[in-house]
Amino acid sequence: MHVALVSMLTAQHRETGATERTRRVAEGLAARGHEVTVCCARWWEGTIPEFEQNDVTYRAITDGPAPGSFGSKLPLHLAKVNPDIVQAVNSPPGHVTAAKTACRLRRIPLVVDWWCDDPADDWVGYKRAVRAASRVLVPSELIRTQVREHGATAEEVRTVPESIDIDLVRDAPVDRRADVVYANDLDETANVESVLLALAELRTRRWRAAIIGDGPRRAAAEQMAADLRIDDRVAFLGDLPPEEFVPILKGARVFAQTAEQKPFATELLWALACGCVGLVEYQAGSSAHELVTGAARGRRVTSPQELADAIVDATDDGDATVNGAYDEYDHDAVLDRYLEIYRAAIDDHGFSFGLF
Repeated sequence: MHVALVSMLTAQHRETGATERTRRVAEGLAARGHEVTVCCARWWEGTIPEFEQNDVTYRAITDGPAPGSFGSKLPLHLAKVNPDIVQAVNSPPGHVTAAKTACRLRRIPLVVDWWCDDPADDWVGYKRAVRAASRVLVPSELIRTQVREHGATAEEVRTVPESIDIDLVRDAPVDRRADVVYANDLDETANVESVLLALAELRTRRWRAAIIGDGPRRAAAEQMAADLRIDDRVAFLGDLPPEEFVPILKGARVFAQTAEQKPFATELLWALACGCVGLVEYQAGSSAHELVTGAARGRRVTSPQELADAIVDATDDGDATVNGAYDEYDHDAVLDRYLEIYRAAIDDHGFSFGLF
């Protein structure tokens, strides 16, 4: 199968939830032997029109991020790429409708992978993007609600969660440097303050905590830990690759999820798979509570005080370093979901013969 992915920005431009999701899908498909072309703005040096990395072909639609030019040039490039199916990110929404022009001419399906709404995008543009899509893929029920508000029907929307490396979880060593772990980009929505306040409530108890992640709010968080007089027990570790943070999660008892904006709580997923008790402070803009609803080793809280109490109660849950309940989120299993959706969409267009 030849899959064209449309994303003006890529992880090589800037690592975000949406760009990392696109790269993971592209490289996963290529590793399975599928032909993959990413239509994007140029991120490599020089003037060559295409660049291959990890068996994925990146095709430059524009020399740099330029939404207007990208949208106008995209249909011609997609016609030259000649894919069996096109998957486009939802933002900017004009690129979805531009991709639809090429898909309509070739009678191939257009799938939209909807990470989250961008406040800078036009609401009307999102409605048009929904109408253009054969399928809309969302990472969580939170985002499913968003796209339904844009006019998508229940039949059009499919939930495809983020994925993790279950083999890494099973094979990684155990690092017991922390009892409580928080992991997230330390930006304006991180809300790491809730975790620090909860830990301060427990200063008379024995515990060690690790804060994984970096960003513009890190310095303020470090200062807050010092002001609360818990900085000697809170280690700020910065950004860590999975090979380094998974052992820490396997050695921890509790993972605290308090961020205010999470289309999908991938860090929490890693922690739950590593046997942590997941404590989620409910936030209207976060889907994190979806992962612990009904989970044996997960709870929802609504305040730093409740979080502190839940950390203490978690001592009754026992130690675990692997939780097999989350095997369905393995990279291969989630990639299978993408392929099932692609095949069904192609079947609907009547051109499935010989593609698989």
